[in-house]
Amino acid sequence: MDPRLSATSARPPARRPPARPWRRRLAALAVGLGALLGLLLAAAAPASAHAALIGTDPAGNSVVATAPQRVVLTFSEGVLLSPDSLRVLDPRGANVAVGAVGHAAGKDSGSTAAVGLRPGLPGGTYTVAWRAVSQDSHPVAGAFTFSVGAPSRTTVDLSGEAAAGNGPAAALYGIGRYLAYTGFALLVGGSVFLSVCWPKGALLRPVQRIATTGWLAMVVATIALIMLRGPYVNGKGLGQAFDLGVVRDQLETRPGAALISRLLLLAAAAVFLAVLFGGYSRREDPAERADLAWGLGIGGGVVSVGIAATWAMAEHASAGIQPKVAMPVDVVHLLSMAVWLGGLVTLLTALWAPSTAGVIERSAVRRFSALALGAVTALVASGTYQAWRQIGTWKAFTGTSYGRLLLIKIGLVAVLVGVAWFSRRWTQAIGEPGAAARVPDRTTTAAGESATVAAAARQPVGAGSAGGPGGAGGGERAAQLRRQQAARSAARARKARDADPARGALRRSVLAEAVVAAALLTVTTLLTGSQPGRAAEEQKGLADAPSTPAASSGVPAQLALDIPYDTGGPRGSGTAGFTLSPGRAGTPNEIHLLLTDPANAPVDVPEVRLAFTLPARRLGPIQVPLEHVDTGHWTATGVQLPLPGSWQLSVTVRTSDVDEVTQTRNVQVSQ
Repeated sequence: MDPRLSATSARPPARRPPARPWRRRLAALAVGLGALLGLLLAAAAPASAHAALIGTDPAGNSVVATAPQRVVLTFSEGVLLSPDSLRVLDPRGANVAVGAVGHAAGKDSGSTAAVGLRPGLPGGTYTVAWRAVSQDSHPVAGAFTFSVGAPSRTTVDLSGEAAAGNGPAAALYGIGRYLAYTGFALLVGGSVFLSVCWPKGALLRPVQRIATTGWLAMVVATIALIMLRGPYVNGKGLGQAFDLGVVRDQLETRPGAALISRLLLLAAAAVFLAVLFGGYSRREDPAERADLAWGLGIGGGVVSVGIAATWAMAEHASAGIQPKVAMPVDVVHLLSMAVWLGGLVTLLTALWAPSTAGVIERSAVRRFSALALGAVTALVASGTYQAWRQIGTWKAFTGTSYGRLLLIKIGLVAVLVGVAWFSRRWTQAIGEPGAAARVPDRTTTAAGESATVAAAARQPVGAGSAGGPGGAGGGERAAQLRRQQAARSAARARKARDADPARGALRRSVLAEAVVAAALLTVTTLLTGSQPGRAAEEQKGLADAPSTPAASSGVPAQLALDIPYDTGGPRGSGTAGFTLSPGRAGTPNEIHLLLTDPANAPVDVPEVRLAFTLPARRLGPIQVPLEHVDTGHWTATGVQLPLPGSWQLSVTVRTSDVDEVTQTRNVQVSQ
């Protein structure tokens, strides 16, 4: 027996190479980011209403002389209704609503909810419980009371009912949204990085996993959101997630249709990934690759824009002012975020994993640096517009939860841009990878390793270990050689990765960017579940406005209201001061309307219109011609309202050719 073989076989078996440290670090990072997500979601207050209730007929806490024929609610934006959106409960808790719940007739009927009442209702206090889905896909709910004749005791108790948008379903729905955003960033950013910046990297498994993981995360999140949509909106238990009837009802709404569309687009994205990792990455002929790149780019662009549009057409961008501008801007914002953050994670993987760190070329890193600069520019520009649109006033930055979250997001973006500046500096300093660190030919490498292992397996029986029966020593020797080969390959990869100090510094700065980016994505998810600052300020202004005297309070000498408005254009915000004197039906009334800017100075606008509607009697709108008498001052005399009741006042202010807003309030006109 060859003494060299005996010596070799006498050695203790080589230890298995330790787990790759980069995987342990990435796993620790994932755990830390998961903990951060849980902390932020747990600390976040429940999502506020996105469609603000701005008026009711009868008015909340009012006392009316006769029973109304129906109940009408008016919201700040369009709402989606269900058969149980409105319940009117008498003092004993019986539902006295009759007929189907629907929108009231009128110009802005989509932002109303109405239901008829049983005729001949007795006196007492009635409770109106309402539930709807706002135009930006978030559920809203509430309750108020009114009395017929005089207030009475009531047995109605709504404290045990689950509020829409809260509870376990809401928490899981928020996690699903975060997972969907993260998956979108990884899918789009990873695909763009591998198709535009580093096509050769599409052959390597570690970076392939970024895009495929993003795709899988989006599929799982979208299916989960479809199932959770029912319990999230209805405020019921998680059992509704498995109720096919509830799921079907939700799929017939606009948010449900958006989720189904996203799922279909993800099927097309799977085909895109198959082509990217298959035919495109393996093409050697530049002409053939260029032809395929055009088709791949167009197809991938259409799919990416379509997926981003499923958010833009069903959430904040679709509601509020200038939706036709806001939705395309939101698509640009989402795509810019995905290209930057997803590409960042892909670059981090390429720089950190030993099998790819010494392979990625300097040109690929610099190409992504230029691409990221363009994405950040688009992100900041579109984000500035969105902030103006959703906030409206400087006070809302600190006075609303949405504004405070937005300040945190702005701070994180500033930190991220600062870290990215250091990354760009290291990008300019990195060198090309060494020749030994180039991508090896998989076929050649596999053949060489197989030949070595096969040679060991062909050793004579007993050559691997003394007295080893049945050739067991040959198998042990082959396994030993495989472990040694793996250890040598890992050592070479780590050496190549750490050979360039600039690459190491870039790797650390990109890791810091990824950590901040994950926190930024968490804050963005919380923003999508918070009431925009503009709507919150409007609702607060309504709550702070002086209430209109009820019919039972006698005849007021004057009705006065301060109505905030914001047309969304330059110098488009202010307050409309309205007075109606003496506030009686059937007698001449005098109206004064005074417009002031945020500094409380009178201001003129191109056009002001005023109208009255009495929904209970289906009367109106009655247009009131106004006379401009002074700066910011309009009047009307001899205005007669034919019947007493809760009239809906509509004030329309136009500040430019395209910027216009209509605000509605309820005023109680006495006999």
